[in-house]
Amino acid sequence: MTSQTGNTPSGRIDLRSDTVTQPTEAMRKAMVEAEVGDDVYGEDPTVLRLEQLSAELLGKEAALFVTSGTQGNQVAIATHAGRGEEVIAEAEAHIFYYEAAAVAAIAGAQIRQLTGTRGALDADDVQAAIREPNVHHPRTALISLENTHNRAGGTVIPLENLRAIRRVADEYGVPVHMDGARLFNAAVASGVSAKAIAETVDTVQICLSKGLCAPVGSLVVGPREFIERARQWRKRLGGGMRQAGIIAAPGIIALTEMVDRLAEDHANARWLAEHLAELPGVTVNLETVQTNIVIADIGGTGLSAPEFLARLQEKGVLATSFGGTRIRFVTHHDVTRTDLEAAVPVISRVIAGA
Repeated sequence: MTSQTGNTPSGRIDLRSDTVTQPTEAMRKAMVEAEVGDDVYGEDPTVLRLEQLSAELLGKEAALFVTSGTQGNQVAIATHAGRGEEVIAEAEAHIFYYEAAAVAAIAGAQIRQLTGTRGALDADDVQAAIREPNVHHPRTALISLENTHNRAGGTVIPLENLRAIRRVADEYGVPVHMDGARLFNAAVASGVSAKAIAETVDTVQICLSKGLCAPVGSLVVGPREFIERARQWRKRLGGGMRQAGIIAAPGIIALTEMVDRLAEDHANARWLAEHLAELPGVTVNLETVQTNIVIADIGGTGLSAPEFLARLQEKGVLATSFGGTRIRFVTHHDVTRTDLEAAVPVISRVIAGA
């Protein structure tokens, strides 16, 4: 629970990311009481329940519990694509921008970057980027999409856009993976079920440890044969876990109890965005505020991002730099409207130099 003094043990209001969420009391209780076994042997009943639940929710045959979203993406990409092959992705996709060149380091593949519109790729651009057979070209092994798109501001890829890319992928026989770290944010914001979104791709990675509040873990979901091959990649990357039911148990609660409440985070983000847009020197593109991420450009304030963030932190509010003069604020379970009502005047005072 949060208080009027902030959402961290130190009383600060932490808007850096939804990864800072604390597990709920129900999650902590589930961890203590979890039935466990050796997951590498396929004997952890709680992990098996979590994997079955996620597969059913997304309309796929099977799932694999992994330690993080990055590991999930990289396990999936390495299973789809091999050395010397190519992965099509949006230019600022998480797999390119924030995963330490893992596509090259682990799969041995390269990323072909395409510029999207608010994170969404144009199907015609995807079609044009698929390589024709030629001794000079890598094989196009995979199309990777990100929904919601982090660097675009938490934007949702429209369902028809996903379906158009699916049609292109089917025509050329190229599989599609979705980095769905915040897939349930996309589903709640668009009113389209997570299953309907997942139908447009072959495999999807979902995070449990962001807005859904589980302390750790992600899942790769897809065809059964694919998941069995992905399991070996997880092992290669050191992701084989033993009595993992202790961390899988809160994931079950995340998927069954924490999805619908994401709408509250979205409403809070919209409130925050509208109030930030009223501050002198601050620009917010409200069209991109579709889920729980707000990108504010402070270029008109005369402050640099490091200076702004340092002053903000001194006054008890945390946010992150997003390049140049852009600042990212993320709403989540542990930020109340009361917290935001306290944060906005603090931000205003920082801008005013008070």
